[in-house]
Amino acid sequence: MNVLTTDLKSLHEATLNNLKSSKANNTLRAYKSDFKDFGAFCAKHGLKSLPTEPKIVSLYLTHLSKNSKISTLRRRLVSISMVHKLKGHYLDTKHPIIVENLMGIRRVKGSFQKGKKPILINHLKLVINAINEKKVEEIKKLRDKSIILIGFSGGFRRTELISIDYEDLEFVPEGLKISIKRSKTDQLGEGMIKGIPYFSNEIYCPIVNLKKWLDISKIKSGPIFRRFSKGSALTDTRLSDQSVVLLMKEYLNLAGIENKNFAGHSLRSGFATVAAESGADERSIMAMTGHKTTQMVRRYIKEANLFKNNALNKVKL
Repeated sequence: MNVLTTDLKSLHEATLNNLKSSKANNTLRAYKSDFKDFGAFCAKHGLKSLPTEPKIVSLYLTHLSKNSKISTLRRRLVSISMVHKLKGHYLDTKHPIIVENLMGIRRVKGSFQKGKKPILINHLKLVINAINEKKVEEIKKLRDKSIILIGFSGGFRRTELISIDYEDLEFVPEGLKISIKRSKTDQLGEGMIKGIPYFSNEIYCPIVNLKKWLDISKIKSGPIFRRFSKGSALTDTRLSDQSVVLLMKEYLNLAGIENKNFAGHSLRSGFATVAAESGADERSIMAMTGHKTTQMVRRYIKEANLFKNNALNKVKL
């Protein structure tokens, strides 16, 4: 009997590990952070957070709706549900009191979402020019230019960008192939390869700048984007995804661009928007960005064509 109990306990622990492994670390951290806020709400009002019930979740969503977007409400609902699953509890997130409450909130607030601004070509050039003019060591300039140019030209998520290793790179006559081992929409790690061609202008060419960075840094294995210690000594430590955001903010400000509405995602959305403006179709854009559905890509295309196909262009005044 004891052996059977031990086996079941081991199976239970292994199952929980599998459930946790099915999600990326960043996703699990987001779940915990969201659930912590839900837990604080429940504690304040004397309600039970785990296991909880649909009525309590609905009250929480109403509470959030005063200052949060619809997308935030949906994300919190997913987080609460996933924490329940991981802890072995069931929560009916399709219960009418939750579904109809969300519908009502959406009608009252509207569902329009204003995303972060994309980095466009004019922004990109100003940023690279600002880095070139900055009075810092050349090695730092090359690292930062490579991060921004590779991030933009490959339509990378910032977590994908900082995860690139030297072994993932393959320089070919046409340009550069980058193997992506795992991404937000590829939790099973099937991977993909992004191809970046040479740019005609070497100043803004991601491949030229990356080659210079790899040459000066003497990186031959491991992470290609690393931290500097005090005194500008290059370490073996991989940059964090938050570092990409801070770099973007710093250089936008240095280039004289208001940085409030830009973020790490601005490189990715910038690529998609610029590609759409240049006439690239949604399949070509998705092949580079790794989007699994057309919804977000079509939004980029729609915004890119806002003035190109504007009816007022036919009006003569």
